[in-house]
Amino acid sequence: MRLLSTKLLAGTIAGSLLVAAAAAQADRSEWPDNFTVGTASQGGTYFVYGSGWANLVANELGISGGGEVTGGPNQNLALVHTGDLALGLTTMGPAAEALAGNSPLAPGVAMDNVCALFPMYETPFSITALADSGITSISEIPDGARIGFGPSASTSDTYFPAILEELGVDFDRRNGGWTDLGGQLQDGLLDVIAFAAGIPIPAVSQLEVQTDVNIIEFTEEEQAQVLEAFPVAPFQIPASTYETLEEDARAVSMWNFAIAGCDLPESFVYEVTKVTMENNDRMQEVHRSAVTSVPENIDKNTVLPFHPGAVRWYEENGYEVPEERKLN
Repeated sequence: MRLLSTKLLAGTIAGSLLVAAAAAQADRSEWPDNFTVGTASQGGTYFVYGSGWANLVANELGISGGGEVTGGPNQNLALVHTGDLALGLTTMGPAAEALAGNSPLAPGVAMDNVCALFPMYETPFSITALADSGITSISEIPDGARIGFGPSASTSDTYFPAILEELGVDFDRRNGGWTDLGGQLQDGLLDVIAFAAGIPIPAVSQLEVQTDVNIIEFTEEEQAQVLEAFPVAPFQIPASTYETLEEDARAVSMWNFAIAGCDLPESFVYEVTKVTMENNDRMQEVHRSAVTSVPENIDKNTVLPFHPGAVRWYEENGYEVPEERKLN
C-alpha cells in the first residue's frame, strides 16, 4: 500500500511538472522570435545602456535580441508605436508629446501603442564652455552664440533650445554627435555645448583631459523658471562627476524609461521586467547610471501607461501602480 501511495505521489508530481512545463511553453508560443531595443547614436549612454540591457534579457530568456542605433527618444517612440521595434528607450518629455500627437516626427499622430516598462535614470541638462571663453553663467552667453544641441530631434535638441530661449538667450543653433560637437568646441567652432545626456558625458570628460572647461550651472531663479515651464525635475550634478567641478552644480533633469509596444504578449513583458528588476547589480555592470533603475522609481512615470506585464510584476512584488498609469 505504501509503495502504491509513493507511486501515486510521484505520478502526481510528474504530472504537475508536465502541466507547468506545458503552460510555460504555451505562454511562449506568442512570444516574438527575437527583439530589438531602440537606443540612440553610438558612444552615447542610450546605446551602451540599451545594448547591454538587450544582451542581459536575451541571455536570461534564451531569445535573440540586441540594441539598434536610432535617432534617440523621438524615433524610438515612433518605431515602438508602429511595431517596427519591440522595445526602446525614451525620456518623459518626448513621451508626453508623442502621446498627445505632438511628436516632431509624426505631427497629429497620437502614439498610443507605447507602454512604460521600468525607470532608467535621470538625464541632466548641463552646459559646457571653454574656460578661456569667459562664460561662467547662462546670463553671460553672448547674443548669437554658436551652441551645439546634440543630434537633431534628440531630447537635448528638442528641449534645450526652448529652455535657453525661456531664459532669454539668443543663439545660433547647431547639431551633431556629442563627440563631434566637443571637437568643434575645442577648435573654436562653437561657443557652448548644451548637453542633455546621462552623466558623466564622455565628451565632457574628454574635453577636461585636453583643455580647461567651465561647467555652467543654473541659478536658483533660472532653475525655478525652467521647472515652471517644462516637464523637468530639479537636479544636482555631483562634484565627483567631473574633475572641473569643485562642488555640486545645480541643473534640471528629465527621467528616462524603457518602453514596449502595448500589444506585446503580457507573459513576455512580465519576464523582461522580472529579469531587469531582479538583476540591478548586473544592470549597473552595463552602465553605472542603472543604480536608479529600480522599482521604487516607477512613480517618476507621470505620462505613459505601464504595460500589463510590467504591472503584474510590480504588483506581485508589493509595488503599487496608480490606476491612471494602467492600460485601459
